[in-house]
Amino acid sequence: MREHPASTIDTRAHSIGAAAQASGVKVPTIRYYEEIGLLPAPPRTDGGRRAYAMGDIRRLAFIRHARELGFEIEAIRALLALQDRPDQSCAAADAIARDRLAEVEERIASLTALKAELTRMIEGCSHGEVGVCRVIETLADHGACRHHRRGDA
Repeated sequence: MREHPASTIDTRAHSIGAAAQASGVKVPTIRYYEEIGLLPAPPRTDGGRRAYAMGDIRRLAFIRHARELGFEIEAIRALLALQDRPDQSCAAADAIARDRLAEVEERIASLTALKAELTRMIEGCSHGEVGVCRVIETLADHGACRHHRRGDA
């Protein structure tokens, strides 16, 4: 875990509660991000309380937004490392975003196939007794599931 350089500490120090409110990240999550090194450990006040600068709050908001977009912790760690060195090429950031997009597209395809299977099950229901219910029949025989036979895609 890296420490804050003295030059980044501003006089507008914020408590962990204020940092949580300003960034939209919960207090326990802030502590977790410090523990795993996504957020540098902030300096402490004389009373031992964490003192967050505006840069910390912006970093927390960045992490929150990346999490909302579904980026994994290691991808966020890589993106933060890139953000910390703005003079380099953005090719690595693009690659991370492209990987996330591919994951999203794969998930959309899987959900689309799942939707089609559920629709087929419901439309095949004769509204008779459970013994001849298409929903129950399909769920009982995974081989009858078209979604399964397509390899989840």
